[in-house]
Amino acid sequence: MTTATPARPGPAARKRGPAGLALALVGCLVLLTASLFASVMFGSKPTGASDVVDVITGGGDTYLRTVVESRYPRTVLGVLAGVCLAVAGTLMQGITRNPLAEPGLLGVNAGASASIVAATAYLGASGQHDTMWWALPGALLAGLAVHAVGTAGGRTSPVRLVLAGAVLSAILAAFIQAVTLSHPRVFETYRYWVVGSLGGRGYEVAWSVLPFAAAGFVLALLLGPALNAMAVGDDKAASLGIRPARIKGAGLLAATLLSAAATAAVGPIAFVGLAVPHLVRALVGADFRLQILFSALAGPSLVLLSDVVGRVLLRPEELMVGVVTAFVGAPALLVAVRRMKGAV
Repeated sequence: MTTATPARPGPAARKRGPAGLALALVGCLVLLTASLFASVMFGSKPTGASDVVDVITGGGDTYLRTVVESRYPRTVLGVLAGVCLAVAGTLMQGITRNPLAEPGLLGVNAGASASIVAATAYLGASGQHDTMWWALPGALLAGLAVHAVGTAGGRTSPVRLVLAGAVLSAILAAFIQAVTLSHPRVFETYRYWVVGSLGGRGYEVAWSVLPFAAAGFVLALLLGPALNAMAVGDDKAASLGIRPARIKGAGLLAATLLSAAATAAVGPIAFVGLAVPHLVRALVGADFRLQILFSALAGPSLVLLSDVVGRVLLRPEELMVGVVTAFVGAPALLVAVRRMKGAV
């Protein structure tokens, strides 16, 4: 197996100056604001924009306030998951130099799923709160195991990292299948969680995973300049005083923390960590400092808009956000790839 070099942005993105970056920033902020407003406006019960404004400004009747405010927790979780998955995907693609890399390569999703299945089947875990607390250590342990194999010998190997993630995910998938087929009750719990959903969760879920998400995000911000230096090659980066193995290890740790936090909170949500980095590179170019910041703005927009589509499409029922993200993000990713003009 070989890894590809990361997709290089098109000429327009490479030459984008301060005015272009400011325009891109304003566009991302407007989109995020609209996504936040839409998330608290749309649901199983239709509410108008004026109703939402009334509630936000302290007005509205009791029933209307209850309806709108019940959507706040899932909006917060959508922002948290979007930031974590998008930034983790940016780190993964930068570290592995593979434009197809995404958080699932670390085995985080498989580790969280296996942990939940085992806890439900053998330890009597039940309910969303128990599910979250069992998903978090499983995700972290799986990510650290893949990291340990990928950095064996003191050097990070993208090929070994991908292979380790694939092997661990396959083993855990077999374990999950064996347990769920043997325990129908476990399957009922697992099938709801594994799709990925923002609904039915409160603020306590966000508060529980926030320390892990914050630690991963801060570490990602600190790594931005070093990742820029490493983009020209490990040898040249080492000549500038950068320690590539240490930076890659720290980047994988940050991606693991971010992915584990998002997966534990809302379940596996596919495609966000793959699509958003490509979209952001098309906007801001190859600077990882900008990529991380803009990913933190674009990721929540994709998750929240997908959640809104899922709520409106089958009203009064809803489609899980994990099902919708691919349908919402795929066309945007295809447009971004086409604009790269074969520079992959």
